[in-house]
Amino acid sequence: MSRVLFIATLSYLLGSIPFGYLLVRIFRGEDVRQSGSGNIGATNVSRKSPALGALTLLLDALKGTAAVALAYRLSDGMTGPTHPDQAMSMAALFAVLGHIFPVWLKFRGGKGVATGLGSFILIAPKSVLVAAAIFIAALTISRYVSLASILAVASFPLLVYAFRTYRSAPITLAFMTITSLLIIARHHENIRRLLAGTESRMGRKRT
Repeated sequence: MSRVLFIATLSYLLGSIPFGYLLVRIFRGEDVRQSGSGNIGATNVSRKSPALGALTLLLDALKGTAAVALAYRLSDGMTGPTHPDQAMSMAALFAVLGHIFPVWLKFRGGKGVATGLGSFILIAPKSVLVAAAIFIAALTISRYVSLASILAVASFPLLVYAFRTYRSAPITLAFMTITSLLIIARHHENIRRLLAGTESRMGRKRT
């Protein structure tokens, strides 16, 4: 149990590093939460600086990758709750929780898409690649980053199941499904704006 708690805590702390907030604060001297959507993720950061937005995307993904990689190393050779596959999927969930609810920013963080991407790429790379293709296609057609993100994330656990990656490991698949649902739930404001027809398209600034 102590190993499980350590992996969960470490993953949460890694996920909670608010790279978007830090980069804008360091390089622009501003609080990214006070502009645009108020989000600390790459999309909102890119409204301040495309370069910082790209760097935020990379770093947010890498912290998810780091959490899952460390979980694999810490659980190597173990069985039960700390079996590597289960530990990695649990780490992905807690890394995303850390990004969405960072203790450093009064639990007001981002939406978890990049961190989820970085986490899942080590767990189910084939499914991530197909989900990424769905994102690109949806974004190209709709020009809505939020809609593309929601569709890609929603498709991920279905793709994992379809590719038989973890069909025989229900706990692992459950962790990935919960993570995906959490990311989608974090887009609740975007979903409301999409339904109302007021969501901003890519290339247009939110006022």
